[in-house]
Formats: sequence, structure tokens, C-alpha cells
Amino acid sequence: MDDNELRALASKLTGTVLRAGAVTLHYFKNEAQDATRKADGSPVTLADQEAEVLILDDLKRVAPDIPVIAEEAVSRGEVPDVGSRFFLVDPLDGTREFTGGSGEFTVNIGLIENGEPVFGIVYAPALGDIYVTLGRNEAAMAKVPLPGNPGDDELSSLDLTRIASRAVGRDGLTVVASRSHGTSEGESYLEGLPLPVAGRRNIGSSLKFCLVARGEADLYPRHGPTMEWDTAAGHAVLLAAGGLVTTVDGHPFRYGKTEAGYRNTGFIAYASEDLRERLTGATS
Repeated sequence: MDDNELRALASKLTGTVLRAGAVTLHYFKNEAQDATRKADGSPVTLADQEAEVLILDDLKRVAPDIPVIAEEAVSRGEVPDVGSRFFLVDPLDGTREFTGGSGEFTVNIGLIENGEPVFGIVYAPALGDIYVTLGRNEAAMAKVPLPGNPGDDELSSLDLTRIASRAVGRDGLTVVASRSHGTSEGESYLEGLPLPVAGRRNIGSSLKFCLVARGEADLYPRHGPTMEWDTAAGHAVLLAAGGLVTTVDGHPFRYGKTEAGYRNTGFIAYASEDLRERLTGATS
């Protein structure tokens, strides 16, 4: 897709994530937030399930020829054949934060082309933040009022602000990490960095990518496993804002790993290529 097509997609799917976010926010505020367990042991709530149905219905209307890999559908064994282009959907990323009463959960839609995320939209309904790619090299965010009854195209009504990742400050790195998925490997990695860690931000869900994309953090290392739908939308936003993501050993971080069940290995999200080179000594 070119930039005009990507912006058009953002226009069509803004209303989708706002409505899906309204579903999750309803359960977050008004219903018991109990989670059941899927076959893989991960938690799922009614909010996940209802929001995903809404998103899938909209994607069938907006882009009927593009297959969709969606978290809850995959857990039921509904895995379509995909080619070089497909959507990845996580209707509620940060289920542990959601059930624990934290507002750090998100609705996520990402589009993959030839193994790379080219479009992403991330909405945190409890925080009122939305992040979206408007082109290959343009990402923006906006504050959203509490969900009401958004229409099909709400992008034009948002007060969008362009976001960009930052250069590393003199005082050292700000590292963003998960509230619930820390590892000893991650701590060892940070201790071995050639630049000092000046600060840490802990936050749930795909918001970690968004903090790097908006210039509030420099580095997001993740040494534990994730799924492709967990990362695609946030990864796309970070790419469009000037950052990049690699595997832990420095290889391109790719999507469409069908043989692995769309499971990711660890990764490092950097604010810039310059930062990657400074931390690894490798040039692109």
C-alpha cells in the first residue's frame, strides 16, 4: 500500500477501534473482570471476545480480500491461509492489566506486507490515547474523549499530533518494560549495555512500543515470547515514527511465522537506527 492507501485505511479503521474500545471499557467499568483460561493457559475475557467479533465484522466490510489472523479466533482453531498481506488483530492486549484494574490495555490492528508491519492502530480506551500510522514514515497520536457512539470515520475529527522517536539524551537511556513479564535475561541484557540506563518506565500491553514512538523512551527489550498479534500494530507505529525492531540477535523481526503458530521470539525495539548501532556496534 502507498501512503494514500494507508491513510485511507486509518480513516476506515479509526471508528472500528473506537467502538471495540467502547466494548472493552464497558466491561472494565461495569462488569466483573474475571478471565477464563484458553488451551495455552493465557487469559481471555468476554471483552476480548466481543471486541474481536466487532473488529472482524468491520474488516470483512473494509478489506474483504485480506485475511485476518485474530487472537481469539486462532485459539478456537480458526486460522486462515495467508499470503504476503494479512491483518493481525489483538482485541484486548494487556488482559492481565485489564483484569487487575489497570487502564493499560489496548485494542490493536496491524497490517503485514511481505513480512513487515506497514500499518498499525493502537487504542487505549481507559487512557483515551490513540496511535496510528498515516504513512510509511508518519505516525500520529490523539486524545480521544470517552467512547460514545463513534461513526465509521472518526479520523478527521481527531486532533492528531505527529509523533517521532528521539535521540538518546546525555544522561543515558530510558528503558520501557512490561509490568508483568520481566525476565532475568532482560536484566542481564541491560547490565551489559554500553550506555547507562538512566530511567525505567513500566507499562502494560503494546503501549511500550508507543512510548518509544512518542519520544518518551529509548529502548524496549523483550526476551520472553510474544505472539505476532501482540506486537504488529505497535511495531508499525514505531517504524513510522522513526524506530525499528530486531530479534535479540540482531536479525530482522518478521511476521507470518505460520509454522511457529505466529509465535515471536525475543526482540529489541530501538528509538532509532543510530541507537541500535551505538548499542550493538553493528552498522546497517
